[in-house]
Amino acid sequence: MQLNIADTFNVELPADKNKNNSPRQVFDACYSFVTPKVPGDAKVIHVSPELAKTIGLKKEDWESQKFANIFSGTEVYEGTNPFSMCYGGHQFGHWAGQLGDGRAINLFEIKNKNKRWALQLKGAGETPYSRTADGLAVLRSSIREHLCSEAMHHLGVPTTRSLSLSLSGDQVMRDMLYDGNPEYEKGAIVCRVAPSFIRFGNFQIFTSRGDFTRLKELTDYTIKHFFPKIKGQTKENYIAFFNEVVTRTLEMIVHWQRVGFVHGVMNTDNLSILGLTIDFGPYGWLEGYDNEWTPNTTDRQHKRYRFGNQPSIALWNLYQLANALYPLVEDPKPFEDALERYKAAYGIKSSFMMGSKLGLEEISDDDLPLFKSLEEVLSLTETDMTIFFRLLAGVEKTDTPEAILKKINKAFYLPNELEGSVLEQWKDWLKMYSARLQKEERSDTKRAIEMNKVNPKYVLRNYMAQLAIDAADKGDYSIIEELYQLLKEPYAEQVEAERWFAKRPEWARNKVGCSMLSCSS
Repeated sequence: MQLNIADTFNVELPADKNKNNSPRQVFDACYSFVTPKVPGDAKVIHVSPELAKTIGLKKEDWESQKFANIFSGTEVYEGTNPFSMCYGGHQFGHWAGQLGDGRAINLFEIKNKNKRWALQLKGAGETPYSRTADGLAVLRSSIREHLCSEAMHHLGVPTTRSLSLSLSGDQVMRDMLYDGNPEYEKGAIVCRVAPSFIRFGNFQIFTSRGDFTRLKELTDYTIKHFFPKIKGQTKENYIAFFNEVVTRTLEMIVHWQRVGFVHGVMNTDNLSILGLTIDFGPYGWLEGYDNEWTPNTTDRQHKRYRFGNQPSIALWNLYQLANALYPLVEDPKPFEDALERYKAAYGIKSSFMMGSKLGLEEISDDDLPLFKSLEEVLSLTETDMTIFFRLLAGVEKTDTPEAILKKINKAFYLPNELEGSVLEQWKDWLKMYSARLQKEERSDTKRAIEMNKVNPKYVLRNYMAQLAIDAADKGDYSIIEELYQLLKEPYAEQVEAERWFAKRPEWARNKVGCSMLSCSS
């Protein structure tokens, strides 16, 4: 297995001079060199062949023992120097100081076909940033990250990706429910892949410490390698960089809202500077449409990271990034202008996104009441977001409200609740929608084709991931592969996989891992 190693981060930026791997505060450095912990008996249980090919590997490579050794941490690839990044962050709105890669170890960067990729192990052992943790990960969370990373990519959502999933052969102690009853679980390691894993928090840590030299070095490095259209180290270019981050973050959030994805932990250390979905912890997918829903048990009370608040939290996090970059510019106005543009742009892009989900070729301000009232009726009774929008593609311009309700009936968890005032409100909205469709020039067939390009039929519902986890815990990895293949084509009908086009089963409503999740992994 030959890789085209092209390291830059751990070559061009300052390293931690202290080689001690124990948890501690790290100063004057962007990263610390770390050697992965050798697992007890590593075994690769799933690979993404598509991603493997993208980064230049062949089938014989990912089936080799060398691959298993490198991407489990058993062996360090020759000529490379693994490391973990130093960064800080706001957690649930409060500055937490130094955080860093507590259980992530960057192996190396490679280049293939003029594209750069960073490869990182999650769950490969302790780093100087592990604080009181062990740097390990368990099988359940690793399966969720591996499958969801790839599923998001195929949905068209900007995301980090996952190359492989391995068992470590070790047992890891975890208190899954934070209830004082820890248990041993199977350890696992995911190999994550992205152009870069730099986060907002990488910049924040240096500004918080008044280390503007390191701040400038990191910013110049990031622009040079990932924003190459921006030339030169000027204040104007730092603002151009921030504007580009704002744009990419906005695009990511609009995609999240489009497919009903809820990140669950939008701390500033969990936002990618490249606008990629990063850190798949207690994420979830809207099943019953609910703007107030969060999958994170830690956030159960305040619901800071609820579905409907994600656009605002992204703006809040961008504001923190602006504060971090301010010392390079020393003028607040350009940052304020960029943040104001985010507000205006989100409203516009969100409207176009909703219009596309409803099959509208062009939208205007006249359509805003239609969008707003849809959110209201979707919340009247438990309505599955994914199924509702997918079935809506089957509506014809001549359909009556009663006919439409029959076509979308599968989306309602309790169809018998569609009565009285609830039924009347639904009929009112459907009349509005039918009237709006009458203005569309496209045929019903063409409209349906376009709607099915933006409304997925299949997403990684938590109960689906839990079925894969339960089977894998018994040594059966077939559901992991089945879901991986299913989610490679989320917009296709895949009639042979129709059993996955279904509402969350009742047994999963309150089951651990199927409704809300903790950060424990």
